[in-house]
Amino acid sequence: MVALTQSGKTALDNIADNLTAEKTLPGFVIGATNAEEEIYFNSGGYKTLNDPTSGKIDQDAVLWICSMTKFVTHIAALQLLEQGKLELDTPVSQYFPQLSNPIVLDDVMSQNPTFKPANNIIRVKHLLNFTSGLFYQFTMDFGISLPPPYSREHDMNDPHSQFFSILQGELPGIPLQFEPGTNFAYGYSSDVLGFIVEKISGKTLEEYMKENIFKPLDINASFFLTPELKDRLFPLYFREQDGELHLWDNQPMPDTLEHDPTKVSRLLGGVGLYTSLRDYLKLLRHILQIYGDKATNPILKQDTVKAMFVGTLDEVASKGLTTILGLPPKSLSWSNALATCEADYPGGRKKGSAFWSGWAGTHFFIDPATGIAVVYGSQIASLQGGPFDTSLLKGRDAFEETLYANLTS
Repeated sequence: MVALTQSGKTALDNIADNLTAEKTLPGFVIGATNAEEEIYFNSGGYKTLNDPTSGKIDQDAVLWICSMTKFVTHIAALQLLEQGKLELDTPVSQYFPQLSNPIVLDDVMSQNPTFKPANNIIRVKHLLNFTSGLFYQFTMDFGISLPPPYSREHDMNDPHSQFFSILQGELPGIPLQFEPGTNFAYGYSSDVLGFIVEKISGKTLEEYMKENIFKPLDINASFFLTPELKDRLFPLYFREQDGELHLWDNQPMPDTLEHDPTKVSRLLGGVGLYTSLRDYLKLLRHILQIYGDKATNPILKQDTVKAMFVGTLDEVASKGLTTILGLPPKSLSWSNALATCEADYPGGRKKGSAFWSGWAGTHFFIDPATGIAVVYGSQIASLQGGPFDTSLLKGRDAFEETLYANLTS
């Protein structure tokens, strides 16, 4: 079993101390686990920016994990696949007729795009690996705002139809970036997958996840920012072009998701969960346990989990994924749930690892070859033309490299 040396713990503590002292982040949480237990966990910064009197960011602080929600939603769908309640080749239009006749845009960046009817059918398998063609409208400009279907407007009676109506807008069909199954596009696939979970289970995504994922693993997570979670909430910040950090609520750009439990009806399986990174690490540890056939009461079968670490994309689609992240071609793929590493990271995670992240500054990966999983995050929205804050990435990379340099079997 892999472990962290005492000198490694000291080195990681020094990184945490330096991150706090530099004051380049509003705060952070970092942690690592093997298949049995946490091997490191720490946090830094203050509840109010650079104000020690406000108290430190707690190691159990609640974060909006944004797109790290996707992994949990895909787990829910994979459970239904295992039970035979869902099939990979089932047309998504069987659950949502709005996707019966989508259109393929010739230019997704155009204000008045030309288009043609899609020839291919969107199937469940396309949602799982993001080859559906559904895309975020801000794909080329990450930091401006959340996409329109993630608006605070909620129809309490028919949230799914409202989502598709907003997505379609004035177009004659739901817009796609390409023919389903032919490329990779980061977008609404996980949200639609979550809607399908609700349709099949007869439960809200919140109810389903609590019953089948969170409660079995003793995880406190929710799509609703309940009073208990709000009391432990890590505030969201953004960085001005001059480098200054400010609370998100104090700036004029579009707001984040609606989180008042009395107003939320559309549960977004792509972005909507709040939880602590310590609780999220419990999920990653459980996945390691299933992978190694050591889990008690596993929430998924071992074959399903092992498939999470096997890429499914062809060369064209793989290039679509690596282009988004600014990484070399052929270095990544996407499985049934996560991005997969097709090569070792120098000084870090190994080939066959799987990972993803969240827009508000959260990251994780699972490395079954080494036998560890890692969480790292803050609450800082990038408005600098890229998906993540550069100071955040600097701290993440230093943590990963130091962790791997100090592991022992």
